[in-house]
Amino acid sequence: MKNYSRRQAIKSISSLTAGTLVWPQYALEAKKEMGHRKIPSTGELLPLVGLGTWQSFDAGNDQDLRKQLTKVLLEMYKKGGRLIDSSPMYGSSEKVVGDLTSKLRVQDSFFYATKVWTSGKQAGVDQIAQSMQKMKRSKMDLIQIHNLVDWKTHLATLKEMKAQGQIGYWGVTHYTDSSHAALAKVIKDERPDFVQFNYSIMGRHAEKFLLNTAKEQGTAVIINRPFEGGSLFRKTKGKALPPWCAELEIASWAQYFLKYILSEEAVNCVIPGTSKPHHVVDNMMAGHGKLPNLSERKKMLAYIKSI
Repeated sequence: MKNYSRRQAIKSISSLTAGTLVWPQYALEAKKEMGHRKIPSTGELLPLVGLGTWQSFDAGNDQDLRKQLTKVLLEMYKKGGRLIDSSPMYGSSEKVVGDLTSKLRVQDSFFYATKVWTSGKQAGVDQIAQSMQKMKRSKMDLIQIHNLVDWKTHLATLKEMKAQGQIGYWGVTHYTDSSHAALAKVIKDERPDFVQFNYSIMGRHAEKFLLNTAKEQGTAVIINRPFEGGSLFRKTKGKALPPWCAELEIASWAQYFLKYILSEEAVNCVIPGTSKPHHVVDNMMAGHGKLPNLSERKKMLAYIKSI
């Protein structure tokens, strides 16, 4: 089987041109909706693939990049993605998200998530207000405590904001394996609506206990770093997808990595970041169609270890 890049796979699916890599099930893909999972604390349905904005949306006043990012948001929406995750830590990303989405007719269709990343109660209150202003939201869908910074202080603020209807949900985040025990303790003790952490096909520490803890406690899971900072693409560069990927409706390495994550039932949403429209289409398609079962997950893992 010929090896296809992300761009080529997307073109193959959309053009349905004879002689390209087109599997029968993809002819129906445009008619399918992205898969959803329920947020345990409310039952609200959340699409499986969202969008991270670290680095990719730190566009400042670059008008050409802002136009490109507008296309990213529109393509995300067309393919069923809704969650946009940002943070005060991400440079101008919050403001860029707010500026761009405010000009779209589908502005209120997105699920907006950001974070508080500071110490002290008043500093946290002020930062959250600034984030909501930048993202142009009178109510934020989700505020998370970034990397557990001063989390006990911000916990009280977020619970109060939720009770007053200023935010829909609150949560905690981190991005390292060494943080998983601390996250698990917060989940057990405080029952956050959401937890966000790192997990990938080659970084499976979360499988030891954190995913199960979140599932048992009814905490929704958002996954960051699904591509291990791009190292997974470097590992598979020049490598062909195995032929059996057709059966799993996997058309690219990005979908291979994302579908492995999404086949874990505790995961509500994965948030790969990108500034490229063709990449966001590719990423979103991982949330469409079937997901691997347990034996297929093992097969995927064995193959990626072998190359």
